[in-house]
Amino acid sequence: MEYNNILVVEDEKNIADVIRAYLEKERFNIFTASDGKMALEIFEREDIHLIILDLMIPKIPGEEVCKKIRATSNVPIIMVTAKIHEEDRIEGLSIGADDYVLKPFSPRELVSRVKALLRRAYPHSRPGAEKLSFNNGDLEIDIDKMIVKKNNKNANLTTNEFKILLALISNQNMVLSRDQLILSAFGHDYEGFDRTIDAHIKNIRQKIETNPKSPQYIHTVYGAGYKFQIENS
Repeated sequence: MEYNNILVVEDEKNIADVIRAYLEKERFNIFTASDGKMALEIFEREDIHLIILDLMIPKIPGEEVCKKIRATSNVPIIMVTAKIHEEDRIEGLSIGADDYVLKPFSPRELVSRVKALLRRAYPHSRPGAEKLSFNNGDLEIDIDKMIVKKNNKNANLTTNEFKILLALISNQNMVLSRDQLILSAFGHDYEGFDRTIDAHIKNIRQKIETNPKSPQYIHTVYGAGYKFQIENS
């Protein structure tokens, strides 16, 4: 089963249109609501798998919408707001939000967060994608068994290394910052430092790259982060 129905709750039409365009490009089914009352009506009527929720919306504020939905559902919620204070973010997470994005934001980053949150919320939603293969079997990944093979030999990735590799592959050709990798691979509860990602990447390269100094798979984008992009040997 695919979990692709996303409700975008945003009263600024230009922002809603941009979010819709980026998500539809990734083949998500988008429902939009311009106020809290409409959002709750759509949520009751449709099978919604994730909500992108602006807080400052008419009729029913976003915080109240979140509370009402959380009373009956664990559907993933990403709050989007111009509120910049840390206490606002803490409040949003405390009332049930799964992620929190500040305006202005990168639409590509939002898409990345949507994908990461859907993977965590519905880990068995893609039964056809448990095994991946790259470069004619040079690199093979069994997602269910958490096994990575290089040249048909077990690469022996740790759990954290596997999560990071899978996060990169799930956002193939997209640059992910260290913070985005942490969020995608480990979620909000991760207590390590962002620079530990560099050490994990180094270890992963040692295990899956033919030449770690000239990688085929995991590439550094200086000043930005890392991306998984196939380069044939």
